[in-house]
Amino acid sequence: MSKITINPKKVVGKIKPMHCVNNFPSMCNSFDESFAALKIPYSRCHDTYHLESHLVDIHVIFPNFDADENDPNSYDFAFTDYWIKRLYDMGVETFYRLGESIENFQALKPYYIIPPKDYAKWARICEHIILHYNYGWANGFEFNLKYWEIWNEPDNFPDIADNQMWKGTFEEYMNFYEITAKYLKNKFPDLKVGGYSSCGFYDIFEIKSPDQAKVTTRTSYFIDCAEAFLQRARDNNIPLDFFSWHSYSNVEGNTGFARYARELLDKYGFVNTESNLNEWNPGIDLRGTLQDSSNILSNMLVLQNEPLDMLMYYDVRLHTTYCGIYNPVNYKPFKAYYSFMAFSQLYQIGEQVETIVGEEGVYSLSAFNGKDGVCVITNNCDEEKKIELVGVTAKQVDMLTEEHDLSSGKVSNEITLKAFESAVIKF
Repeated sequence: MSKITINPKKVVGKIKPMHCVNNFPSMCNSFDESFAALKIPYSRCHDTYHLESHLVDIHVIFPNFDADENDPNSYDFAFTDYWIKRLYDMGVETFYRLGESIENFQALKPYYIIPPKDYAKWARICEHIILHYNYGWANGFEFNLKYWEIWNEPDNFPDIADNQMWKGTFEEYMNFYEITAKYLKNKFPDLKVGGYSSCGFYDIFEIKSPDQAKVTTRTSYFIDCAEAFLQRARDNNIPLDFFSWHSYSNVEGNTGFARYARELLDKYGFVNTESNLNEWNPGIDLRGTLQDSSNILSNMLVLQNEPLDMLMYYDVRLHTTYCGIYNPVNYKPFKAYYSFMAFSQLYQIGEQVETIVGEEGVYSLSAFNGKDGVCVITNNCDEEKKIELVGVTAKQVDMLTEEHDLSSGKVSNEITLKAFESAVIKF
């Protein structure tokens, strides 16, 4: 029997927002109660168009680029207002991606991913979107949304003909980012402005495995772009409050990528810039399974202790293959839903305390506020594990298994976790 030792008197930091997401299940309100129960801190609005074409993207909110950007009548906020207010009312803050959604069929014809013909005007349009959601402009709101991301994956492909996100050169994107970021940061110095949603750092692994993307010309280009962008930002004093990047790897890969991203930022002097993995998924082939729930929970637990500031799962839109949270047929929660619920309990407690795990393949994290404590454990391997909790006394044990969805089990400091099972222990 292996041990997990908890020291509730040794606080090691705050529980970080590792259970954030992209989007929301549906425009209808049938998911509001179950989604609100997860107490998600942030939802990033990107590729939101799959739910309703009148959402979020710049061309939707400002449909005629030749119109007067100072005139409220030039804007169409209707659907996006409804979307963001619903999240706000659930306690979920929108992480706003300023830009356009991916156009997977751009080879036939690209529509909105073409670089704006006037970068300065595009920045002023973004200014008015911020004014609307944070300062009440145009019958707007005072949501105080903090995060404003400039575009998404402009490095998607080195060849413009293949790029599904930015039909221009990366040099053009850097010019575009510089103009927009400087303008918005000057107008709103207290907000967090950043980008650029890098496609990732798969190239850093010298030894490849089937679990990780193989190095290609494209993956090398991702890193070339990141280096060029950070050098340009440093040399030209360009604002970068957060650097966002993506990964579709496993927990070991994401650990390496998080360390690399932090090293890269520090290398170019951005020591105070947040590193946000704001699009990730450990794999869609297993969605709906207990193994997928453990894979997801493992990433949250492990990356809490890596040099990463935020983790945002992609995706919770109901009718997409990337959604591992809800079943698109019967609308019931998949097992991964309860992984988010488990981590949310840690986040609500707030203070991480020392937790020492003595078993490979088992991941655990604990939080304690001086009165109430929570320990979350997942067995992320295909072997049964017998575990003893040391240092605290369990008062409730909730199991996530094939048969149970965080339902109460036998109260004991000794638990058995079969392959890919998880537990939430209150002490």
